[in-house]
Amino acid sequence: MVLISAVRDYIQRMLHDISGMKVLILDSETVKIVSVVYSQSELLQKEVFLVETVETNSKESMSHLKAVYFLRPTSENVQHLRRQLALPRFGEYHLFFSNIMKDTQLHILADADEQEVVRQVQEFYADFVAIDPYHFTLNYQFNHIYMLPTVVDPPSSQIFCDRVVDAISAVFLALKRRPVIRYQRTSDVAKRIAQEAARLMYEKENGLFDFRRSEISPLLLVVDRRDDPVTPLLNQWTYQAMVHELIGIEDNKVDLKHLGKIPKDQQEVVLSSEQDAFFKANMYENFGDLGMNIKKMVDEFQLIAKSNQNIQTIEDMAKFVDNYPEYRKKHGNVSKHVTMVTELSRIVEGKKLMLVSQTEQDLACNGGQVAAFEAVLKFLNDESISDIDRLRLVMLYALRYEKESPVQLMQLCNKLASRSAKYKSGLVQFLLKQAGVDKRTGDLYGNRDLLNIARNMARGIKGVENVYTQHQPLLFQTMESITRGRLRDVDYPFVGSHFQQGRPHEVVIFVVGGTTYEEARSVALYNATNSGTRFILGGSAILNSNRFLKDLEEAQKIMKSNANVL
Repeated sequence: MVLISAVRDYIQRMLHDISGMKVLILDSETVKIVSVVYSQSELLQKEVFLVETVETNSKESMSHLKAVYFLRPTSENVQHLRRQLALPRFGEYHLFFSNIMKDTQLHILADADEQEVVRQVQEFYADFVAIDPYHFTLNYQFNHIYMLPTVVDPPSSQIFCDRVVDAISAVFLALKRRPVIRYQRTSDVAKRIAQEAARLMYEKENGLFDFRRSEISPLLLVVDRRDDPVTPLLNQWTYQAMVHELIGIEDNKVDLKHLGKIPKDQQEVVLSSEQDAFFKANMYENFGDLGMNIKKMVDEFQLIAKSNQNIQTIEDMAKFVDNYPEYRKKHGNVSKHVTMVTELSRIVEGKKLMLVSQTEQDLACNGGQVAAFEAVLKFLNDESISDIDRLRLVMLYALRYEKESPVQLMQLCNKLASRSAKYKSGLVQFLLKQAGVDKRTGDLYGNRDLLNIARNMARGIKGVENVYTQHQPLLFQTMESITRGRLRDVDYPFVGSHFQQGRPHEVVIFVVGGTTYEEARSVALYNATNSGTRFILGGSAILNSNRFLKDLEEAQKIMKSNANVL
């Protein structure tokens, strides 16, 4: 509950201490921060009768309302506020900012408040989107920037790094901790973010981060998505990850409008472990078990519905009316999950994903270059396989066998280009330049370290529970290395002179370039079974294969046009 609780607590304090009717005013980012942890009905209970964005230029006077602003402390937001305070529409103004404010910004607001309507200005450190209890994101729109060398686009690169540092610092301020900081040695962007975060926490805002020291400091580890490009390329087979891969989730919302004839209230649904008990119990279940659990839920609901049909007395009717909101809620929930799973099944069947996924898992987890080449070639020749699935298979082959079979890899790339005009642009080669074996720090395929080789052999001998979910993200190995005190200093150096004494009890791993729901699942399961260390996962975006490929294409386009200019 840690991240969601922290953000909810800030919002409760914001709204609870201000009595009477309120308007909540947000910016485009704090809208997301609030919406994933707080429902509209909860806002109503706190007497919030109107929600606006700070860009709204309404002149309508509402002096009977108290304005509660929750904004990121950006120069744009401060300018919006300055103009609104000059001509106040509301009776009182309560200003809350999601991160550290500059003195100059406070002076601007003080000068603008000529009518003395501002009652308070506070910093509430909720500058991140708390998707799940141990998973946060920035949902950064221009996520591809992490792949570009700083010299290609210095302003965008700086804005990206600043935003990441803001989010990381807010997480530690919300948790009331100051960490020691490590980063992935092979990543310039991870190093830069780690150094800027250290400068903020240990120099610029040293006093703010001077919390009571624990015996062992928490750890912030900054890593690069390109160290594990395999995880975001795989099809997923557990509920939350699968919905994101095949339909898409944004800020815990799923858009189902494209399905056509479904009720209006089901066209955009919320998938939140906080607001939906069935989803919380099944978000990490594989597709087969999920189907059984959906059937069980439907059967239970039918029993409730049947008992409600037997209304014979006034007392029965009164009882039904009392329980009706709960009945409707249950009906909506059953309908939502049945719709979702039906759509997932349709996509899986239509795209032959069970066949595709078996080969993907073999490429990610098992050796055998000759068999892998033949399997990928077969899919390239299969008309019923989508272009994007063909591309992903070739990429997975390339990442695994780039050094072992360059000739066969070239054959597959040529075949791919002949089948799909869209991918003639050398995206496979660009991926290898970004995330090939020479660029990676971690032991992605578990074949460098003796311990990993032994583990992989044991897994092969025992067999796995489910062929579709045998892959483990590199993040899992990283967590194990941290808890066992085996994370190598040479690969993950410390920033400055702040070293770790003993194994940390709290760790935040930030993935520059984005996280996946498969990794979030690994973190949640690891936390549930290992009491010694608690992990929190954060990233600049939440990836599925479409988003990862889109980021690659965007970065490739910019690099190409840059090369042409030079």
